[in-house]
Amino acid sequence: MPVTQDSTAKQSQKVDVLVVGAGFGGMYALHKFREKGLHTVAIEAGDGVGGTWYWNRYPGARCDVMTIDYSYSFSDEIQQEWTWSERFCSQSEILSYANFVAEKLDLLRDIKFGTRASVVEFDDATQRWRIETEQGDIFDAKFCILSTGPLSVPKGVAIPGADSFEGELYLSARWPHHDVELDGKRIGVIGTGSSGVQIVSVVAHQASHLHVFQRTPSFSLPMRNQKLDPEYVAQIKKHYNAIRAVTRMTFSGGTRPASSRPLFSVTVEERNAMLEEAWQTAGHNLLGIFSDLLLNKDANDVVADFVRKKIGETVKDPEVAEKLKPRGEPIFARRPCLDTNYYEVFNQDNVTLVDCLTTPIERITPKGVIVDGKEIELDVIIAATGFDALTGALLSIDIKGREGASLREKWSEGARSYLGMTIHGFPNLFTTAAVNGPSALANFILLNEQNVNWISDLVDHMTAQGHDTVEATEAAEDRWMERIAQLASKSLMPKANTWYTGTNIPGKPRTFPMYAGGLGKYTEDCQIVANNGYEGLTFRGQSATPTVHKARETA
Repeated sequence: MPVTQDSTAKQSQKVDVLVVGAGFGGMYALHKFREKGLHTVAIEAGDGVGGTWYWNRYPGARCDVMTIDYSYSFSDEIQQEWTWSERFCSQSEILSYANFVAEKLDLLRDIKFGTRASVVEFDDATQRWRIETEQGDIFDAKFCILSTGPLSVPKGVAIPGADSFEGELYLSARWPHHDVELDGKRIGVIGTGSSGVQIVSVVAHQASHLHVFQRTPSFSLPMRNQKLDPEYVAQIKKHYNAIRAVTRMTFSGGTRPASSRPLFSVTVEERNAMLEEAWQTAGHNLLGIFSDLLLNKDANDVVADFVRKKIGETVKDPEVAEKLKPRGEPIFARRPCLDTNYYEVFNQDNVTLVDCLTTPIERITPKGVIVDGKEIELDVIIAATGFDALTGALLSIDIKGREGASLREKWSEGARSYLGMTIHGFPNLFTTAAVNGPSALANFILLNEQNVNWISDLVDHMTAQGHDTVEATEAAEDRWMERIAQLASKSLMPKANTWYTGTNIPGKPRTFPMYAGGLGKYTEDCQIVANNGYEGLTFRGQSATPTVHKARETA
């Protein structure tokens, strides 16, 4: 596709690989392709590495995946040198880890910070990608890897009057990089997803009075966080590689329990004891003690009722407790939250729950928030309003493939790709940990490693065969999307109106675009494609004559 006259006036930097994003996926992609001897550069909108952990600095920010899992596995040297302090680590420690890895691998010299991609355009004449940034940079790349993350575009505050507020208004996903004084202030937290739950658990002990504006209540489970014992850490490090080999083949890519036992295969007494033990040891264990919680609604209802009972036992005011109990959606169909005494704070005299399902926020005023015709005066508003998830970051960039085909148009009715890594009509463009793979359902770091390794092997194959470009065939893309739909149809996850399905964004197509078969099965599917000569992909060489590797009917 011809480039614009304005673009040609700017000098471009020619590279082999351009990586968009310097979170954990982009960092590993930069390292991997540099190791291959390819001239690789990454661009990052933030001023440092870490992705979501660079941006999300709100009070209480903490990973809900155990840190022994939520870390790189490709380097045993890094595994042995770095030591986590807690079972579930804070944002600041995870960001320190990201910086440790970046310095260890000398990544910073090839990352251009404060740089956001605006146009990613394939040039049909040169068979290369032209990447323009909002800052005026232009890159000319053979391969473009988009590691933009599933939760990187905040929704913002779509409430009338937000701009008029005279107090302090903070977006949880864009928290200031300086200290924010909250002690003794009247605070309102809007939103009770994972970020909101974490914020409320901390801010409730700082505010003179806290109003929690809840529209859809979340199921939140006790995190039971703890400091890691040195003997346990030594044990993990001694056996890390063996542990990783197992976790790569699990559903989530982690070490939490994963049972093959259906709920109704045990007695009522047994299951109640198992649920209670999971609740007392670590709430996330509830996800894995039975095999059919996301397949069998009756089994799901049993666990949901158990958690609702726990909420009722914790919150003293029955009316408040009832409002905090999620209903109408399967438990775990919405991303479950992990908390430290979240429900307990609603027993404090300085905490008020505002049920925005029955009394929605009407508008924000200079002094506070109007609900049910009454003004609640506030000094601080914290908006934990969520993200344009999964596709938001990719579609915020003007991406154009062969003959100017627009990704926004292609995905107007929902995201489509092959293996969640390559897209028909967009040659040599790859996405990592993206929408049509396990994405947010899996351990994000291990998934990024798997994707980058698979793409790296594909590039090696192209080099050996003399191919210049590769892209998915339309037929293979269709089959992959059918597979995603088939897996989703067996799960209860699509039943909820969540960011998983896009229903938190007005006008966004309602789909369940993630691979619901688990990280282990997804890895097998990707390996089968590679073992069969990269079936479902079209290659072009110097002659520009396409070579199509047809997918089998069972692929």
